[in-house]
Amino acid sequence: MKTIYFDNNATTKVAEEVLEEIRPYFSELYGNPSSMHTFGGQVGIKIREARENVAALLKCLPDEIIFTGCGTESDNTAIMGTLNAKPQRRKIITSRVEHPAVLTVCRELESHGYTVIEIGVDSSGRLDFDALENQVDDETAIVSIMWANNETGVVFPVERIAELCKNRDVVFHTDAVQAVGKLAINLKDSAIDLLSLSGHKLHAPKGIGVLYVRKGTRLTPFVLGGHQEGGRRAGTENVPGIIGLGKAAELAMRNFDEENNRVKYLRDKLEREILKSCPDCRINGDTENRLPNTSNISFEYIEGEAILLMLDKFGICASSGSACTSGSLEPSHVLRAMGVPFTAAHGSIRFSLSRYNTEEEVDFAIEKIPPIVNRLRELSPFVEK
Repeated sequence: MKTIYFDNNATTKVAEEVLEEIRPYFSELYGNPSSMHTFGGQVGIKIREARENVAALLKCLPDEIIFTGCGTESDNTAIMGTLNAKPQRRKIITSRVEHPAVLTVCRELESHGYTVIEIGVDSSGRLDFDALENQVDDETAIVSIMWANNETGVVFPVERIAELCKNRDVVFHTDAVQAVGKLAINLKDSAIDLLSLSGHKLHAPKGIGVLYVRKGTRLTPFVLGGHQEGGRRAGTENVPGIIGLGKAAELAMRNFDEENNRVKYLRDKLEREILKSCPDCRINGDTENRLPNTSNISFEYIEGEAILLMLDKFGICASSGSACTSGSLEPSHVLRAMGVPFTAAHGSIRFSLSRYNTEEEVDFAIEKIPPIVNRLRELSPFVEK
């Protein structure tokens, strides 16, 4: 049975071009890039090329790129490194719909005496900018707001937030894990101070991330040890991961128009036909300002996990907006923050596509989803018979 993968916001397939690029660095070219000899030095040259490719994708300087182990490490480094660099400031501002890589560390810091403000969103998942503006003050060390939400795809006004923070002498960090490669990013003309990305969200291997640090931004290193990454992140480099991310960044630039045209067309077709065929469904999130690949749909009166299990029988992979699979009966914190009704939040499914998806796959899903929804509603105690 063929696998139809609509869960690309969770992770992506490693591109064949990336796999071919990194293969030699597991075997023939295994030297340490910090070595003085030529054998290791040639690896160092490839790392510099990868750094230049990532910088080109983000439109920034190569020496503003720090390679990390993942997006979570980048987020933690941005927040903790800023706080350690500004010990006199004890206030952190974030949003209620952030990824756990940001929310968990902020809430942990709150237990250690920091003031943490979580800005709310409206029913479409749009950030309350006025509330944010009212909170940014002289006590604020950092504002950390994601560029695009991983569950709904809603895009936040990060450029506007960055300008606000710059005018008030506050560091601004954005978790851009879902945005990189899908949205146009130009850090050279932006006031963003810190930006996180993760390789496995744009067809690079798992275990590699980036933290962009604008030149002049004060940041204390999070991982101490050797001199790697200019002394800003110690540890022998993940050579295949870095080189793979460099190649993935090159491919992302090449395929940007496809992401925003063909992938968006497939997402819209899937969404439109599901809504047409399944009554009592709703789109969660701002349908105008969102990622081109993401659709979060609530199917009222049924459990999202039940839909996923039945989709899986046909080889269709998606994800649930509910945390039920982790043993919790609470729906997604993102949908709760948006005020999505309980009966809809528990039946939410996220479909997230990539350039590797085809129209035939979308058509197959459109054929299979309505009978699954109808069958589950027949069994549901919440639907009047």
